[in-house]
Amino acid sequence: MVELAGPPPKGYKLPDAVETLLGGQPYEPVWLNLEGGLTLRLGPDRYLKWSPTSLEPERRRLEWAAPYLPVPRVLDSGATWFITAAIDAKSAVDADGLTAARALGAGLRALHALPIDDCPFEWSAEGRGGLDVPPIDQLVVCHGDACVPNTLVDAGGEWAGLVDLGSLGLADRWADLAVASMSLGWNFGDGFEAAFFEAYGVAPDDLRIRFYRDLWNAPDVKMDQ
Repeated sequence: MVELAGPPPKGYKLPDAVETLLGGQPYEPVWLNLEGGLTLRLGPDRYLKWSPTSLEPERRRLEWAAPYLPVPRVLDSGATWFITAAIDAKSAVDADGLTAARALGAGLRALHALPIDDCPFEWSAEGRGGLDVPPIDQLVVCHGDACVPNTLVDAGGEWAGLVDLGSLGLADRWADLAVASMSLGWNFGDGFEAAFFEAYGVAPDDLRIRFYRDLWNAPDVKMDQ
C-alpha cells in the first residue's frame, strides 16, 4: 500500500509557526504532505504553502515557470512559506480517472515543450542514487513530482495548471512519465495508463518506466531535492 499525502485529518493542529503566519485570519486546510508541509486556502483567491524546511527552491522554480505555464503566482514569501494567487481549477485527484489521465498527459506535454536552454535547474537520477541509468530518451524540463494531485483541471475537465514545482529541473522525460502513469493507479486503480500515454503522445517505454518507478520507490531516496 502506497502512503499518500492528502487533506489534513480531522482534529489536526496547525504548527505554531503557521498559526503565527495566519495571525488569526480564517483558513481552510487543503493538503498535508508526507514531510509535514501544509497548504491552506485563505479566502477565495489565495493559498498559503508552508514547510518545516526551506521553500526557496520551489519559489524560484515557480517564478521561472510562470511566464511559460499556468502555475501559482507568488504574491508574498518567506524562507519556509509563500502565498500564491489561486488558479480557477481543482486538483485532478478530485476528477474521474479518465479526465485525470488526459489532463495529466496534456499538462506534461506542455511542460516538456519548455525551452531547455533557459532552464537553470537540474533533476539528476544519479544524484538520487540511481544506478545503471538508461540513456536519455529526450531531455526536457521535468516536473519531478508529476503525481495526479499536482495537476489541475478546469470545470470542463481540461488541463488548467501545475502545482508543487519544488523538484522541477532538466531530466529525461521518463522521470515524469513513469511516475505520473504510476500515480494514476494509486488514485484511481488500474485502467487509465493507456489514456495518459495517448494524451501525452508517446508509446510506453518499459525499460525507462521500470527504472524511474524503481528509483521513486527505492527506500531512503528523496525525490524532491
